[in-house]
Amino acid sequence: MGTKSSKGKIWLFNVIFVVVCLGIFLLLWNAPPETTPRLPHDDNHQPFFAMDKKEAEKFCENCHQPDGIRPLPETHPPTYRCLLCHKRDF
Repeated sequence: MGTKSSKGKIWLFNVIFVVVCLGIFLLLWNAPPETTPRLPHDDNHQPFFAMDKKEAEKFCENCHQPDGIRPLPETHPPTYRCLLCHKRDF
């Protein structure tokens, strides 16, 4: 009688595993597309590709402050973690 009960538990765990995997798959499949622009490959940004993320982020506010060369919109989130959203393509 013990083997029939353990086979039933294994079957139940397998079904639960498949349902959880299917749920994760559907969640990822229906995720919205990435809309954040990537770090541009231009002369201004080229030096930051070789740097560590945190080191490169120290320079973002030089140009992207309210009175800088290319100010950010007022609705932009805080700028202390720029490369968390703006990915670098290597």
